[in-house]
Amino acid sequence: MLDREGPVPVYKQVAEMIRARIEAGDLGLGEAVPSETELEVEYGIARTTARRVARELREQGLAYTVQGEGTFVGEPGTPRPEDQIPVYQQIAADIRRQIQAGELRPNRRVPSEKELMQKHGVAKATVRQAMAFLRDRGWVFTVSYRGTYVSPAENWPEATK
Repeated sequence: MLDREGPVPVYKQVAEMIRARIEAGDLGLGEAVPSETELEVEYGIARTTARRVARELREQGLAYTVQGEGTFVGEPGTPRPEDQIPVYQQIAADIRRQIQAGELRPNRRVPSEKELMQKHGVAKATVRQAMAFLRDRGWVFTVSYRGTYVSPAENWPEATK
C-alpha cells in the first residue's frame, strides 16, 4: 500500500515494490518490468510517476530500457526469455536462420509480406519492421516494386560468415 502523505516519494515506493518482486524471483533477469500503463493501473499513479519508477530502477542498476520495447530486469544486453522478444525480432531471427541454413539463398526473394503475415499471424507493419531489422544488419536488401532479396554472403554480419 502506498503512503501518499509520507516523506518518501511515491515513485520510490513503487520502485521499492518492484525491487522486492525482483529479489523474490517474481521478475527474473531479462523479463519485462510492468509497463507504464500497467504501473498506472496497478498503483493508481500518473504516467510521469510511472516513468520516474523506470528511471529509478535504471539508476539502481536493477533494470534497463529499450526504446519502443520496454524496461527489463538486469543490465543492458541481458538476454530476454524467448516469449519476451518482440515478434518482429522473432520473425527476423526465423528468416536469418533460413538464410544461414541455405534454405533462402543469396540474390533470391524472401517470402512476400503476405506470406509472412499469414505464417506468423501478424500485421503488415510487423513484417515490415522485421524486414527493416534484417536490412539494417545486411541480411537482406529491397528492390522497389520487385521485393526483398537475400543479400550476398559478403554483406552478412561479420560474426556469421
